[in-house]
Parts: sequence; C-alpha cells; structure tokens
Amino acid sequence: MTDLFIGSSSRVTLHFALKFEDGEVIDSTFDKEPATFIFGDGSLPLAFEKKVLGMKSGQRGTFTLLPEDGFGQSNSNNVQHFGRKDFDKDLELTEGLVISFADSKQSELPGVIKSVDGDNVIVDFNHPLAGQILVFEVEIIAVDAEV
Repeated sequence: MTDLFIGSSSRVTLHFALKFEDGEVIDSTFDKEPATFIFGDGSLPLAFEKKVLGMKSGQRGTFTLLPEDGFGQSNSNNVQHFGRKDFDKDLELTEGLVISFADSKQSELPGVIKSVDGDNVIVDFNHPLAGQILVFEVEIIAVDAEV
C-alpha cells in the first residue's frame, strides 16, 4: 500500500495547534480527538491548506503565517461607532463582549465591543486574529483518497 499525499479533495485527519508567536495556544486538538476536513472545502483558510498540500500520514510540520496569509490585516474601516441607544437597554456592554449583528444581507456578523464611553460604543468587526502572526503546527494522522 502506498502512502497518499494530501491533494485536491483529499479527506485529511490531523492534529493541529494554532498559536501566537510567543507560543500561547489559541486552539489545539493535540489533547483531544483529531480534526478531519476535506481539502478545498473552505473549512480552513487557503493559506493553511497550502501549508499541508503534499504532506502524507505521519508527517509533522510547523509553519509561520503572516497576517495576510492568515486572517488578514486589521482594517480600521471595520471598527464602527454606535450610540448606546442602538443596543438593548438591558444589555450590559463591556469591553471584549462579542455581539452578533446582521450585515446588509442579514447574515450573522460578530462584533467585539472595544470600548464604552458614556453613550459611545466602539465595535470591532475585524476577525479576532486579524493582524496577528500565527504559528500553525500540524501532525497528519491520515489521508484518504479523494472524495
């Protein structure tokens, strides 16, 4: 039996850890069940998929992703100012609170409260990992034939 290499439409089972540059772990499967995805299905950012392309079962790798290859640069246009009146009066607005908004197409759009100053509320709609250099560590557990 030959080892299969990760390619377009492969089913991939792997352990991964996503970390900040300083080693702080953001998410990891190394201490739980591995993750499975279909290569190219859009469940992982393209840059992550490119890093594992061509790897095979048993291989490990550690990759550094610049912001533009991960979750993009932080965009000041994604930071919006609201009035306190725009929120439910019973909602306690605190820095770091994630609130679900609806975009123009009525899709869910999470926003993070950056600050509350009297009647002024600043909400950041950038991805929480935008602007961050990330370290992506993987261990390929299995590669199944293209689906």
